[in-house]
Amino acid sequence: MTDTATTQTYALEITGLSHSFKSHQALNNVNFNVPAKSIHGFVGPNGAGKTTTLKAIATLLKPQKGTVKVFGSNVVSHYKEVRTKIGFMPDHFSMYRQMSVFEYLDFFAAAYGLNLAERDQVIGDVLSLTDMEGRKDDLIKGLSRGMQQRVSLARVLVHDPDLLLLDEPASGLDPRARIELMEILQELRNMGKTIFISSHILSELADLCDSVTILDRGQVKYTGDMKGLLTHNSDESEVTYQLSITETPEGFVDTLQSIEGVSTVEKIENINEKFKIAFNSELCSRNKILAKALELDVDVVEFKEDLKHLNEAFMNLTEAGVREK
Repeated sequence: MTDTATTQTYALEITGLSHSFKSHQALNNVNFNVPAKSIHGFVGPNGAGKTTTLKAIATLLKPQKGTVKVFGSNVVSHYKEVRTKIGFMPDHFSMYRQMSVFEYLDFFAAAYGLNLAERDQVIGDVLSLTDMEGRKDDLIKGLSRGMQQRVSLARVLVHDPDLLLLDEPASGLDPRARIELMEILQELRNMGKTIFISSHILSELADLCDSVTILDRGQVKYTGDMKGLLTHNSDESEVTYQLSITETPEGFVDTLQSIEGVSTVEKIENINEKFKIAFNSELCSRNKILAKALELDVDVVEFKEDLKHLNEAFMNLTEAGVREK
């Protein structure tokens, strides 16, 4: 894959994307970008519009409004070019179960126009990458769900796409198979691939993804890097830090609470000497809070930004209930 320029290169650019099915508005003015050579999480509850977005990116659905570009190519006007750049692995994938793993991959490699020598080389490479070399002669019908997921991923890779679209890639996998799959995806990113993952498995995305977009009821609720999501508040000037000390002196909470800009100082449940401090970054600074704490002659163990768990951030940004179709 060719090296990108020093300026920001986007693998995926979505601008003003809207789409309706009769009276149901599946997408409403969706805007987000995915940096090249990154892993991007695409998260949302059922009915959020994730599948509709994926189909538009994969050239399987013509957007009614807005534009979708893959490495600068419009998915409508240049759909043939786009299809050479993407590999799509749907949630419910069909496989030719009577074929062996090698036969299955060879069939798709031939469909992409690779000659016999190229197919042998590519199939060997993707089997090695997915750790399926020893199973190439096995019938697909005899493979476990996890092994079939690996074969499906190998199939996506036979034409060497730059952008991988994965819809719930870890669905139905046991914990070990999930971990191994995530390691493969990280290796693909290291090889220069861009990976776009639609998933409900939020805890795994927190460690895996560089950036994330949250979609709810057809609208983007957040898009940006993962740390930004984990520190996101409805009031963007509001910041939360965690302060751990060895011993709490008398009047400690009241003293910190009296600092201008500090909104709350609360002890973290079941941890005696650890506090969560929320403050307005425009009126107060973390240095001022730390200095005030040190004036009380406390031993500071840790003072760090409070990163919400991805599940908490997700619940704060989305609405309860499943959207009607």
